[in-house]
Amino acid sequence: MLAAHYGTSVLSPDDWMEALSIDLWDNSKRSAIEALQWQHAQEVLRLGGVAIIEWGTWARDERTRLREAARALGAAVELHFLDAEPEELHRRTSTRGRENPPLTLDQLRDYWHAIERPDADELSLFDPPTEIRHARA
Repeated sequence: MLAAHYGTSVLSPDDWMEALSIDLWDNSKRSAIEALQWQHAQEVLRLGGVAIIEWGTWARDERTRLREAARALGAAVELHFLDAEPEELHRRTSTRGRENPPLTLDQLRDYWHAIERPDADELSLFDPPTEIRHARA
């Protein structure tokens, strides 16, 4: 929905890895793809476009690095933090079926607890999200 709202695409390493038949658990290739996506995003921002990053946001310091680098390019920076319980995440990852081996509920619980959720102070460092209008069916 964000991509359609902004007329852009989402930079997601999972999507690229799947398209290139790369194991989603290959962390060295994931890191390389994220670096490539960040180079692309910076070029898009330099040209005045919108880049949607769907990685590197589990920890506050990761969000800070992305925010500050984008601001240095003159871009507005929004944070859309979506949170779901581990059980819902397990349902979603099981449905999409990309991971091999599949993520277990225990893994997702561990990951869920590791996330540094943004607090009000951190959220105040971002631009307010633009209103997204939902299309009616």
